[in-house]
Amino acid sequence: MPRDPDPMNGRLLESLPDALAASIEVRDAWRKRAAASSDGLEFLVSDVVRWVPGSSVRVAFLDGDDALHADVADATQQIADECNLALDFGVDAAGKHRRWTESDTEHRAEIRVSFDLGGFWSLVGTDSTDETVGAPSDPAGGRPGQRSLNLGGFTTNLPPDWQGTVRHEFLHALGFQHEHQNMRGPCEAEFRWEDDPGYIPTQDARGVFVRDAAGRLPGIYTYLAGAPNRWPRAKVDHNLRTEESEDTVAGPFDKASVMLYRFDAFFYKSSPSPCAPTTEGVDLSDGDKRALRLIYPRTAAELETIGGRAEAALTELRDGAEGGLESVTAPSPYQARAEALAAAMADGLRR
Repeated sequence: MPRDPDPMNGRLLESLPDALAASIEVRDAWRKRAAASSDGLEFLVSDVVRWVPGSSVRVAFLDGDDALHADVADATQQIADECNLALDFGVDAAGKHRRWTESDTEHRAEIRVSFDLGGFWSLVGTDSTDETVGAPSDPAGGRPGQRSLNLGGFTTNLPPDWQGTVRHEFLHALGFQHEHQNMRGPCEAEFRWEDDPGYIPTQDARGVFVRDAAGRLPGIYTYLAGAPNRWPRAKVDHNLRTEESEDTVAGPFDKASVMLYRFDAFFYKSSPSPCAPTTEGVDLSDGDKRALRLIYPRTAAELETIGGRAEAALTELRDGAEGGLESVTAPSPYQARAEALAAAMADGLRR
């Protein structure tokens, strides 16, 4: 198989801060158990991360200047044009965009953008206002004074494909997952998880695992254990592997999606790889646009279906301990949050 003679670029991959990922895993385990207990709780799988279709989702900035705020807002217009949801940047008469602060005690915005932490990442959908996500002392999480979407370094240097990065992270913020983890796609079988046979771990001056003296390549697990990512195996699995589940809602695999990550060539077993993107990932693909219209539909029939699932979930959650849910007299934070999301969806779609 032909390979790039020097493919080890030491690229920092997108990932949520560890504290956020850990709290989400615990919360998601509760949601999965709850959803399995009753057909009426399908909402916890199919709809819980989406915002109410037809509503406005507020966006605010922690840092950055007015020009950068305008650039980010402009880049999201492709998204707003395709779905029944408004992104409200709170632009005032002077053309300034909404801001938030770390001392906020109430949410000034559902999506709270920062540029000061490392890397690019976003909480997914309604996780952005989930106060069970992240610890109170964390800089990122679902609380009013915490970051929910980060575009690290944008204040000093915009990357060449920065519009695509903005769209990628804002699609996360509206409920999208990574395309390489689509269980209907080829990436799980196509990734080179393990080292070439006989590979001798070899690192360059940066601490990046590179090919050894015999030309053998590290696998993904070894490569990502080195600089700059330093991911343990469990974090690789969380961010790259596909977890097949009958609960997962997945559309067709889309090689043109802005949600398909651009990996170095040695990540793949073949060249060209069926997992590799076919575009630069800057503009929304036709598949991205279809998905936005599916998640945030406009037709009365589709909205009624979503509202029906929310009503059924709300009834189940309020009825108490049947099916293993905690009693409503002493609900867990996860149950209280699920009930609030179901109520917001049901109420929002009744109007």
